[in-house]
Amino acid sequence: MLRVVIPTLRRPGAFARIVFPGRAAFSAGAPHGGALCKLMVDGSEAAALTAGGKKTIELNERQACDVWSLMHGAFSPLQGFMTETEYNGVVKDMRLPGKHVFGLPVTFDVADAAGLSEGDKIVLKWQGEDVAVLEAESIFKPNKVVEAKECYGTSSLEHPTVHSLVAESGDTYIGGKLHGLSSPKFPYPVQTPEEVRATLPAGKQVVAFQNRNPIHKAHFELLKCAQADVKDSILLVHPTCGPTQPGDIDGVVRIMTYEALKEETKAEFPMFRWAYLPYSMKMAGPREAIQHMIIRKNFGATHFIIGRDMAGTKSTITGDDFYGAYDAQEIGKKFSDELAVTVTHYENMVYAGPEEGYLEESAAKTRGLKVVKLSGTEFRRRLRASEEIPEWFAFKSVVDILRKAGNSAFC
Repeated sequence: MLRVVIPTLRRPGAFARIVFPGRAAFSAGAPHGGALCKLMVDGSEAAALTAGGKKTIELNERQACDVWSLMHGAFSPLQGFMTETEYNGVVKDMRLPGKHVFGLPVTFDVADAAGLSEGDKIVLKWQGEDVAVLEAESIFKPNKVVEAKECYGTSSLEHPTVHSLVAESGDTYIGGKLHGLSSPKFPYPVQTPEEVRATLPAGKQVVAFQNRNPIHKAHFELLKCAQADVKDSILLVHPTCGPTQPGDIDGVVRIMTYEALKEETKAEFPMFRWAYLPYSMKMAGPREAIQHMIIRKNFGATHFIIGRDMAGTKSTITGDDFYGAYDAQEIGKKFSDELAVTVTHYENMVYAGPEEGYLEESAAKTRGLKVVKLSGTEFRRRLRASEEIPEWFAFKSVVDILRKAGNSAFC
């Protein structure tokens, strides 16, 4: 049974003011590595790159999300898919050759590299349109067992992403510089790091929140708490909307719920900013928490919310958790100073009825209060059966969208 929880802030961290060239006292954090790596080209350069392509490859959605993040700087300081040297450094030590910390490898996998050599240019297509050219600097076969153990903490195929890595991803990786031709288009609105940074007012700290599910009452109370605890801050609600694990809510449906909630709450919470990220979740727990910190740093965040079991997943056989409840928080705090992103870390809170509302689980136990629970399985069952969803659990506008979507809402 899953508890409905709201983490509560333990303590805000230190904040360093950063001044950007050309802008007065702008407080968004500096990009990872010092500058956004924007890889778009145009005109004659784009035509020459395309004409020199040795092979054309149609991207899957996961790869299209990675291409988007690379070309717009979300993965700064990367300037392309990881070479074998970069890949090995990140897998084994979470370090790029320049010693920058990086949570997870960003790789381009192919099932068949026959006929390709280092130095070749590969035209990448998404939904039939040329979106990028990849210069093949490194063509190599990874040790996926080592990658799984180091990055996901397990080589078990019961981990959904390890299963995808071993059973579905190509057995050859191609690394090299990426040249962006046209931004991949997704069935939902997206904003680049540069575009999001332009919406952040000067003199404000920026607290980022990552989510891959519809935002229910517990999530929203968390957001209000974080925005209030980090004084005079902007709250960047920045969900991922690309592929995730089986059973999660479809990305397009998730966007619909976010847009409804954004409209419903904008008058009361003008300090909230909403943006959507085309990113394929890896469910890598602690490692992915670092990846998300880096991405939000590139979008301007000075603080990052890490709740209980962030980016966690369960065994597809036993249902056991692959990561400890606070593993992601601990690794986030470990790298917080190096990344210059303060982790706002949270303790579990539970709902104890309308009179008590939400409070710390330890306080509820001490006082002998009855905790109200609703599991994810029960929530989905009630949705499908058109049964009542309690208002303390979910916003009516969100529930209405999920009901209308029906079974198609679930991946």
